[in-house]
Amino acid sequence: MKATFFLIAALALWPSLASAMGNEPFYYARVDGDVGTSDGDTVYSWDAEAWVGGDVNKLYVTTQGEADEHEVESAEVQVLVSHMIAPFWDVQAGVRHDFQPGGLSHATVGIQGLAPYLFEVHAAGFLSEDGDLSARAEVEYELLLTQRLILSPDVEVNAYAGDIPELEVASGIATVEANLRLRYEVTRKFAPYVEVSYERALGETANLRRAAGDDVEATIVRAGLRLIF
Repeated sequence: MKATFFLIAALALWPSLASAMGNEPFYYARVDGDVGTSDGDTVYSWDAEAWVGGDVNKLYVTTQGEADEHEVESAEVQVLVSHMIAPFWDVQAGVRHDFQPGGLSHATVGIQGLAPYLFEVHAAGFLSEDGDLSARAEVEYELLLTQRLILSPDVEVNAYAGDIPELEVASGIATVEANLRLRYEVTRKFAPYVEVSYERALGETANLRRAAGDDVEATIVRAGLRLIF
């Protein structure tokens, strides 16, 4: 019920946003899907985003998640209104719903843009319906080895203002993930890739996961495909 309320509230912003965009908004959609292996287990993951809007205002829908052969381990959807505050920089606000784990909805506000030296930055804060505060920051860089072959390192950090035992996270910087992706653009809209990911729980979060019998780190080798529409 709460998730439905948050999504309705976000979509209710659409009429005013559409009016601000004018009669001919642009649109964009990207889907990354892959399959990988970690300690002999098969892992599936996805990361997708779509937006519609103009140069100043956009409506974003994003989703990402991961599953193994037995269950979906994480899955989220965000609905965000984005507003340009400076060249190459947008502020965003909206809602996020985690289908797994926890089944929680969050209010979110964040910023994304292109930092000096062409680093792509995305940082956001989240307030869950249970009153828990968390934050996520991601930095990505694209290095063109050739006109078609692109090497993309990125780092993501997740932090929490307080302990959430049911999610096995503790206050402070809880997890870090580093990825190195090599993408080959057959065309701009069709690009297979391979990726190596390293995920690590830190501090008290690592202790909570050890106590629950869960791994505190994982290395995943993936192969996938990027489609752009």
